[in-house]
Amino acid sequence: MKIRKIGKPQRRDFIDLLLLGDEQIEMVERYLDDGEMFVLYEGNIPVSASIVIEIGTRTFEIKNIATWPQYQGKGYGTALLSYITEYYNPHADVLYVGTGNNQRTLNFYKHAGFSFSHIVKDFFLENYDHPIFEDGNQLIDMIYLKKVLTSSTE
Repeated sequence: MKIRKIGKPQRRDFIDLLLLGDEQIEMVERYLDDGEMFVLYEGNIPVSASIVIEIGTRTFEIKNIATWPQYQGKGYGTALLSYITEYYNPHADVLYVGTGNNQRTLNFYKHAGFSFSHIVKDFFLENYDHPIFEDGNQLIDMIYLKKVLTSSTE
């Protein structure tokens, strides 16, 4: 397993993977060239990808994290999230992540040390051109979680 930082020209090579975490191409394109992109490889196969952007002083948001379905549940997403946390720890006080109201996804982040921050009402209704469903439930509000990093004084 190896994690590589991906430059802006190569990011489009991973669009199909990123669309697993954010299924509307226009939404992915809003942040594709921002921040930093990380890809976790198993051998030569890109298994998980994430984009992290700076949203304030020493504050970053994980805009997307996705793992191919056949590799889910095997620790790759957890490994990538752990790497991101360690990577940003010296440079950030807080990491945020926004997600829909999906218990499996919320548990993934909570297990990694994230806790509830706030809700953006009707986010999925107002920002996507079609209804978004996860595990059979329509996503309506964006739930933000945060992780206070150990290097912070908060």
